[in-house]
Order: sequence, then structure tokens, then C-alpha cells
Amino acid sequence: MNDTTDKDGDVMDEWAAALAEAGAEAEEEPASAAKPDYKKAPLQDLQDEHRPLPSEEVNLDVILDVPVTISLEIGRTRISIRNLLQLNQGSVVELDRLAGEPLDVMVNGTLIAHGEVVVVNEKYGIRLTDVISPVERVKKLK
Repeated sequence: MNDTTDKDGDVMDEWAAALAEAGAEAEEEPASAAKPDYKKAPLQDLQDEHRPLPSEEVNLDVILDVPVTISLEIGRTRISIRNLLQLNQGSVVELDRLAGEPLDVMVNGTLIAHGEVVVVNEKYGIRLTDVISPVERVKKLK
């Protein structure tokens, strides 16, 4: 055996002794040191208490001032990192959309509409041509 094996064996013996000592102390603890007996608190039944009835109007004022990010996607493509690193000024990247095809209007990354680019007062804008229904949006989440 070399010195390293002896040191490892000594460390293991120390751990074994410490664990045995800890086990002996746990057995010696008096019953009064046991965990206290907690009672469960009664829970209030919240089934439908806070849900509006179908006839009640839902108040959306709480969320009307929450900011969201709207972005337009003109197309996508997949390229390797090698090709990405070779791009420079004047490079052309082919996208998966045809010219004249509607753009995707995204709100916080979720498709909500399609539209076409317009110019208003020398600024770009988008004219919505098709709004995705909430039912369709939910279907795409699955």
C-alpha cells in the first residue's frame, strides 16, 4: 500500500466513527425532544367564490396598461454557425417567405395576425389583413 491509500483509509475510518457517534446521540435523545404536534389549519373553500358568473362582466381594467412587445416577422431561415460567421455587409440571406406574402404580427412572441407593410408619415406601419382568433391561438399553443 502507498501513502495515499493509507490516508484515504484513515479518512474513511474518521467518517465511520463520526457517523456511528451521531447515530448513538440520536438514540440517546429523550422523548421530550420529539417534534411538536402541529394541527392542520382549516382551509377555506374557494371553489367558485372569486370566479365571475357567465352573466357578470369581467373587468379587464387591471391589465389594460400592461406593456407588450409587438414585432413583425418577414421570414425565417436556418443556417449553420459557419455560414453565420461568414456574413458581412452586402450579404443576402434567403428567407422562407415569398415576396408579397403577408408578414406575421407577433405579440410577446405569439402570432396574433397577418398584415402588409405600409408607410405613414415617412414611418413604417402594418395594415392587418387577417387577425387570428383566440381559439386558433390556443390551438397553436398545444
